[in-house]
Amino acid sequence: MKLFFRQVGDTGPAIVILHGIFGSSDNWLTVSKTIAAQGYRVFALDQRNHGQSPRADEQDYQNMAADLRAFLIDQNLTDAILLGHSMGGKTVMQYAMSYPSDGKPGSYSKLVVVDIAPKFYPVHHSDIIRGLKAIDLLGLKSRNEADTILSQYEPALSVRQFLLKNLYRNEQGQFDWRLNLPIIERELHGVGEELTNPRIVTEPTLFIRGSESPYILDDDVPSIRRIFPNATIETIQGAGHWVQAEKPAEFVDTLLRFLQA
Repeated sequence: MKLFFRQVGDTGPAIVILHGIFGSSDNWLTVSKTIAAQGYRVFALDQRNHGQSPRADEQDYQNMAADLRAFLIDQNLTDAILLGHSMGGKTVMQYAMSYPSDGKPGSYSKLVVVDIAPKFYPVHHSDIIRGLKAIDLLGLKSRNEADTILSQYEPALSVRQFLLKNLYRNEQGQFDWRLNLPIIERELHGVGEELTNPRIVTEPTLFIRGSESPYILDDDVPSIRRIFPNATIETIQGAGHWVQAEKPAEFVDTLLRFLQA
């Protein structure tokens, strides 16, 4: 599968960014520009069934890791830095567990995992799915109307704004989603699954978590270090799950210290 991507920067080490569920490369554009200004080539991808990438019947980590490999090989990227948030972080971890870093196209030098662990997470996005499905696209008149409907299912304005970035007008001028909602709903349990083939990954790996997020707990650290023995775990104070959006300056500073060490 050929994934849609946005590139910022033409020279320097390659950083490949994978968003989380309900997200897209567009969410990472501002951060990508900040990183690229420090001398990196940044590739922000849309994962399958998200953004402008193709739709498919599967939304599991083996397939998402295979999508990532196809992109890296197609772009002839060697020793790339792989960065993923939430679902994207699990894709990055699965990739490192599934494919060797052998200096050939598709290899990687460092990993960055943002606010997710390789463990099982129970389904917790059901209200969001119900809210998105409650929006009648054919009868929808405006984004404000969509936000009013979604607010009955998701109280946080920032989360609604993030979700409604997926709303756009198609060629017929009608509202549509840049999400494959039926497949995402069906595969939601799998998105929370524990990763398979947990082989030891020795490449330097940075885990960034938000102090206010419940996704990476102190109890998770030993299991992370068993799989990623060269892991560094950094906590950004005052940030929740969307660390890069809530504390962008601190996020970029933490990332660059790791990359330049």
